Amino acid sequence: MKFAFSTLGVPGLPIPEVVALANRTGYQGVELRAHPEEPVHPGIDERERAAVVEEFKRGGVEILTVASYARVAAEGGDEDRLSQELDELIRLASDLGASYIRVFPGGGDQDPEAADATAARRLGAAAPLAAEAGVRILLETHDSHRTGADAMRVLGLVGHPQVGALWDVMHTWLGGERPVTSHASLSPHLGYVQVKDIASAQDTTPLALGAGVLPLSECAGLFAGDGDDGWLCWEYEKRWYPAAADLPDLLIPGREHLEALLARGH
Repeated sequence: MKFAFSTLGVPGLPIPEVVALANRTGYQGVELRAHPEEPVHPGIDERERAAVVEEFKRGGVEILTVASYARVAAEGGDEDRLSQELDELIRLASDLGASYIRVFPGGGDQDPEAADATAARRLGAAAPLAAEAGVRILLETHDSHRTGADAMRVLGLVGHPQVGALWDVMHTWLGGERPVTSHASLSPHLGYVQVKDIASAQDTTPLALGAGVLPLSECAGLFAGDGDDGWLCWEYEKRWYPAAADLPDLLIPGREHLEALLARGH
């Protein structure tokens, strides 16, 4: 099993420092938050992209994902603009050598059937370019499609191997779905798993792994059963909770906690 962390946990950290942090703490990969306030986003040019690739290559760290904020189930909006956004994200991931791009549902309060159809149409339209680029689009369990069952309604309509799922264990738990149910729904389409920990459903301030209430042991055990070549990525939401403890000091004990859970799962 391989471990990654999201740069959401180290807002604005320069890429050389991100790579050094991954090396220092024993993480093999990084999920890059693709936002204009971060060093890597679709607006950077070829030279900047090449420099990012070289930095990660030199450090022996993998760029796992370009984590976008595209909302594929969002009602209305400019279809051409969203299509262009997805195209740009796929090309960025391809240029960086990332395996995945992350997208959100973002269906809001609209009729679920309509949101499912919208998301499936947009993801299906982007799938051929993703296949050509060797990049997989992952729909995260989040917001309007919080559970594995919610995500599977969309993925079942898409029916394309280049479109899969990203299991955020907090959101499926907040949606009232048991890990065994989430895993059963998502595993045929699963890219990887995002782990985190929180104090309660009412207080989602990020905590050290194992310090909160999320069923990480059960999730890790289920994921371990899928084989040894998967990724667990710690998405620590420091950007949204600036008063939370700094991530760098938590990374080594967090990785060790996950390793212990995986060993128990085996």
